Amino acid sequence: MSQAIEFWEDFYAEREVWSGQPNALLVREAADLPPSTALDLGCGEGADVIWLASLGWRATGVDASATALKRAAAHAADAGVTERVAWQQHDLSLSYPDGEFDLVTAAFLHSPVAGDGERNRILAQAAKAAVAPGGLLLIIGHAGEHPKHGPLPTTAEVLADLALGPDWTIEKDEVVSRPESKAGTGLDNLLRLRRQGLRP
Repeated sequence: MSQAIEFWEDFYAEREVWSGQPNALLVREAADLPPSTALDLGCGEGADVIWLASLGWRATGVDASATALKRAAAHAADAGVTERVAWQQHDLSLSYPDGEFDLVTAAFLHSPVAGDGERNRILAQAAKAAVAPGGLLLIIGHAGEHPKHGPLPTTAEVLADLALGPDWTIEKDEVVSRPESKAGTGLDNLLRLRRQGLRP
């Protein structure tokens, strides 16, 4: 068992984090897209995948934790979208889902046990192999200093590490305020990146 799988299995064994609500920035960016195929990297208990499926997407959720994926499948059944979702267990530093998707989303793909540059390599793999021609890569991350993860990369740093070629367009590069459960707001980074071209 890899370190990531062990960590996230322990994390979900100790708590349930299901809110039933999709990520607000995903909703903002994807609600008006025509339903097609989607991949959610680090899907947790599946709220984003289930929301996409409810709109007609064929959505695949990937997580390191089998416990989280089992709960996600149960929530998908409750929502009546089982036929439009798939769940895969991957430590994304070691293995990666096959196929190309019209939307690839990575929301808060931060891990306290990730190695140096691991997140960058996972996102670069998404851009290189998972996003179909004409498709979108949506990267949402915490901004600034995080109590568990330390200083987090800016959108400029993420883009520099991705080193995207001329066949990519930056549609959005934003820092967005997010209401916190306690008084005040947090900040999130948002990158909406489109791969040029048409599906063959």
